[in-house]
Amino acid sequence: MNSKIDHYLVNGCMRCPLGSTPDCKVLDWQEELKALRALVLDCGLTEELKWGVPCYTYQGKNVLIVSAFKAYAALSFFKGSLLTNEHNLLEKPGENTKASRVIRFTTVHEIADREDTLKACIFEAIEVERLGLQVEFKKNPEPVPDELRSKWEEDPMFKAAFDALTPGRQRGYILHFSQPKQSKTRLSRIEKC
Repeated sequence: MNSKIDHYLVNGCMRCPLGSTPDCKVLDWQEELKALRALVLDCGLTEELKWGVPCYTYQGKNVLIVSAFKAYAALSFFKGSLLTNEHNLLEKPGENTKASRVIRFTTVHEIADREDTLKACIFEAIEVERLGLQVEFKKNPEPVPDELRSKWEEDPMFKAAFDALTPGRQRGYILHFSQPKQSKTRLSRIEKC
């Protein structure tokens, strides 16, 4: 057990101003988070604090995180798309998500009732890491908006900075820039970033 996680359970992730206040969402899900922590630790993973939340690793590789949201506590698997999901528990956390999958909980009883199934998911995720399996990502699957291409031509340093980003960050910006229907709004978003 990692003492930093004990601090997280008492104070929250401290990434927002609500940390250590009664409004912190971690405090709403303390019992569920403790139950998830015990379940994950029972599977032999190493407990670390990353991105302000409990992260569980296998031989230094991220396997899953335990976290609190407004409406639920969750187990989030980094390579969840590679898991079989035979019990249909794993969900995409967002419509544009490629690799991660999440299982949501609103009561400690849900966790206890599904303990064997959850452990099977965790052990499968560990096996994915042990085998070194990788999620196949498409290179730039989303079309790059014309406004962004124009900015790259105007400013090669901007293009170089964009190319230096991780593929996930590049994709996130492309999605953000592409959302508006009007060209002037797309251009405004690009200029702000």
